Amino acid sequence: MKKIVDYRKLLGVQKDTELKELKTIYRNLMKDWHPDKFQDSEEAKVEAEVKSKEIIEAYHFLVSIAPETLELSIEEYTQTTATCGIADYSWAGLVLTVHFLDGSAYEYFGVPKAIYVKLVNADSPGRFARRHIFTSFPYRNIAKLQTA
Repeated sequence: MKKIVDYRKLLGVQKDTELKELKTIYRNLMKDWHPDKFQDSEEAKVEAEVKSKEIIEAYHFLVSIAPETLELSIEEYTQTTATCGIADYSWAGLVLTVHFLDGSAYEYFGVPKAIYVKLVNADSPGRFARRHIFTSFPYRNIAKLQTA
């Protein structure tokens, strides 16, 4: 969750900011921080390069978790989480990464260690995840479905 908060703060957007507005804000920030604008000072140019990379990363991340983006793939997500088995999962810093047998993978944000421990100890991790994780935490797709 900290990553989400930090990225929103960097771009100066709220949780309910729509994609169109997010894109406008991103473009304006990139105009302000584009390294080509800082040709006079090498130090300023390097700072602008770092800042522009941070802005790009924040924008792409926020687009990937935006409700509008998730709505486009809700059927695919529901199909995967409801019918595909879990191939592997890992947890680091409140981020749970789940890889499914169909080749797709999702990151879930803000997952407490206690929930992860329960997932690890569950008789059926898939059933536990469907009940307590898949619909309860913000997520993003990190690996598209493999095509046959």
